[in-house]
Amino acid sequence: MIIENQEFLVNGLTYTIRSAVKSDAKKLSELRLQIDGQTENLDREPGEGFLDVPGFESVIHTDSVRPRNLFLVAVTGNRIVGFSRCEGTYLKRFSYKVEFGICVLKEFWGCGIGKNLMKQSIAWVDSNGIKKMTLNVLETNTRAIAMYKRLGFEIEGTLRKDKILSDGKYYSTIVMGRFND
Repeated sequence: MIIENQEFLVNGLTYTIRSAVKSDAKKLSELRLQIDGQTENLDREPGEGFLDVPGFESVIHTDSVRPRNLFLVAVTGNRIVGFSRCEGTYLKRFSYKVEFGICVLKEFWGCGIGKNLMKQSIAWVDSNGIKKMTLNVLETNTRAIAMYKRLGFEIEGTLRKDKILSDGKYYSTIVMGRFND
């Protein structure tokens, strides 16, 4: 699905949130690799699950034509600094919901990019008859959990000892959902 561009000014930074387009594929491939190396809040180690340019082109195309998918990018100047995806399924028993994921370059944390990607995604979900939005978040990512709660998400469960991080310890994943009545 495609949305209209939205402009934001937060803490002196101007950026646009828009739908991803095919020409973003190279920058997205490089960005995802970079972000994976900046935080353990995501599922991948740097280089794991590498998505090359044709892979991103395919995802962007699919997300542009499927009415239950949304791929957004946050751009400042000509630089993509974050992105998010909502992905739905066409299995009837799950067709009412989408799963959400997000990542933002660490140097841009605190600029409202994650929150505005989330708000744009929520607006899209609400205006397209989608009843539920789900996400997973690492238990130690308290800033994200607090933001999700402020935006109407509730904790639905915990996957205990779900991930092992670089310190060799196990961490739990929090499953959250937002139901649109």
